[in-house]
Amino acid sequence: MLLKIHEYQARDVFSRYGLPVPPAKVATTPEEAEAIAKEIGKPVVVKAQVLVGGRGKAGGVKLAKDAAEAKQRAKDIFALKIKELPVEKVIVAEAVDIKTEYYIGITIDRDRRMVVLIASPAGGVDIEEVAEKTPEKIAKVWVDPLKGVDQYAIREALFKAGFDPAFVPKIAAIHAKLYDIFMDFDCCLVEINPLVITTSNELKAIDAKINFDDNGLFKHPELKAWREGDETDPIEKEAHKRGVSSYVRLPGGNVGIIGNGAGLVMATMDEVKRAGGNPSDFLDVGGSATSDVVKNALEVVTLDEGVKGILINIFAGIARCDVIAEGLLKATQSMDIRVPIVIRMQGTNADKGKQILAGTKMIPVDTLPEGAAKIVSLITKGGAA
Repeated sequence: MLLKIHEYQARDVFSRYGLPVPPAKVATTPEEAEAIAKEIGKPVVVKAQVLVGGRGKAGGVKLAKDAAEAKQRAKDIFALKIKELPVEKVIVAEAVDIKTEYYIGITIDRDRRMVVLIASPAGGVDIEEVAEKTPEKIAKVWVDPLKGVDQYAIREALFKAGFDPAFVPKIAAIHAKLYDIFMDFDCCLVEINPLVITTSNELKAIDAKINFDDNGLFKHPELKAWREGDETDPIEKEAHKRGVSSYVRLPGGNVGIIGNGAGLVMATMDEVKRAGGNPSDFLDVGGSATSDVVKNALEVVTLDEGVKGILINIFAGIARCDVIAEGLLKATQSMDIRVPIVIRMQGTNADKGKQILAGTKMIPVDTLPEGAAKIVSLITKGGAA
């Protein structure tokens, strides 16, 4: 999964690495936007801070010639919902006169299993649209992790793609800094769209986007504070607060799913669907699940009022069935769970795990199809399906 951050946060990272980001500050009210515009003392751009694309097309980016106009623009933007997300923050940034717009970015090429640097002279629009309609306008440079960024290869790609030759060396240097950010923070995506040449022939990064890989966050605890509101679903947000990072809610479902291993969870979801139920979530407690992790997982699943039954599917290898059983027992003893729980448990210490759960309300089964059929049957008998 990804940790997405707002533009103002990505701008902060860019500034630390010496990238040419115009001055900007965050506002949460029109009055704050007005004060920031006065401080900048020049025409500004007011930009909605939401974690979805398309804000420009939705009216979330507006120019203002002075502080009074910035206040009104901010007021208009705060009244918007962009793809159902309310706008709670804007940035007020110094506006620039644009002569040329470029796109540069870095992501992972999963087919080649390499980091790829991407550049296009068609900046300012969705790069996916450029790739589909004019693929010849996209240049790519793959990075050998043992050698790092090849400046010659970047420059050659920029020249061939049609970038202004006078700016190629500077743009290549910016791309190298983006690579440093990408590697230093375990990112999935770093991009500037657009990187512009102004009418005064300066390079400016007037937008900033960074997505981080959740799997690397343990190395960057400072980034966890930035997970403010990146989830649109309140239960997903609560799950991530509790450290249950692999929870994905599926609205409209009636069977809560908990498993250990992504493939196992997906197979469990398929089997529930085949049995006539509707999975309410994807939740993988991982291979090294502790009792606390399992307890949190069960509590998160039951936050969804649509859940009428829970199917737990554990195939223990690294994880131990007895440890997971202890977590389940701890959770159920401290919770008022009023829905049936069916559990299939196989693998390391499975017998011990079953012994721990003996005498509880959890219903054991031996196979996944049996478990899916059982939980759907219990829900149906209860009149919930």
